[in-house]
Amino acid sequence: MSVSGVVVVVLVVLVAAYAVILYNALVRLKHGVGKAWANIEVLLKQRHDELPKLVETCKQYMQHERTTLEQVIAARNAVASAREKHDLGALGQAESGLRAGLGQLFALAENYPELKANESFQFLQQRISGLENGIADRRELYNEAVNLNNVRIEQFPDVLIARGFGFRSAELLEFSAAEKADVDLKQLFG
Repeated sequence: MSVSGVVVVVLVVLVAAYAVILYNALVRLKHGVGKAWANIEVLLKQRHDELPKLVETCKQYMQHERTTLEQVIAARNAVASAREKHDLGALGQAESGLRAGLGQLFALAENYPELKANESFQFLQQRISGLENGIADRRELYNEAVNLNNVRIEQFPDVLIARGFGFRSAELLEFSAAEKADVDLKQLFG
């Protein structure tokens, strides 16, 4: 084999090795997005399981607040439906509705001293608040994984491998403008 033939073979092997390295990096990013989503789902499921307990505890004390309790359950069901369908747009809207309902529920609980003193209510309130913080943290990690994936599959030369093997961009988990707005404490406690 001639020197030019050896050079061609070496170049082909190097290009193939580089393509394999790029492919493997894209696979890691894709699975990183999936892992980050699974971590969010764990917390959404835990919160989903805790909300009926909270509503049931509140029902015993808040007979006149049925509308708020029903809104929380409806929002919980909307989150579960969007989560099962992997519809991130609907999930963001449902999450906003659920957070608003929970905020209203916790604000109304201030009017019921017996409820506020109830150990079960206190535990559930702390548990759900902790889950909310965890969801926010994991949402940030998920969106970072999505961003890394999306940037990488659009960069050259990665885009050649990404298109060739059908890698797709992932969707960010965003909440509505109402979710991002400042909380109006006067309205909550008014």
